[in-house]
Amino acid sequence: MRIRHALLLAASLAALAGGVAWAGEKSVSARELTELRASASPPLVLDVRTPEEFAAGHVPGAVNIPHTEVAARLAEIEPESARGVVVYCERGPRAEKSARALGEAGVRDVRLLDGNMQGWREAGLPVER
Repeated sequence: MRIRHALLLAASLAALAGGVAWAGEKSVSARELTELRASASPPLVLDVRTPEEFAAGHVPGAVNIPHTEVAARLAEIEPESARGVVVYCERGPRAEKSARALGEAGVRDVRLLDGNMQGWREAGLPVER
């Protein structure tokens, strides 16, 4: 019983210290995202680039929350996260950091867009402005 309590205490302290490990990064291809967006329960598509980058062109229907604001704006993301969240930036690093932050905050279905915005454009898929 003491060992169980010690493990629970250690896990609680790690969570409070921000040391919760995220299970990993799952991804979705641009074509798969196109299919998911057409489904009855599409995921939240989260563009974590700057507002200027977003205005220059983004995945249709995406919501823009810059990667520097994701943690502070979880209350906006969490209600939509039950359907899953697909995160992207221009090339990947900001999306990976944001996806990790979402996962550590308890958002369960977080995926990265393969190729990010660059890959979306290269695939010839529609861009919204």
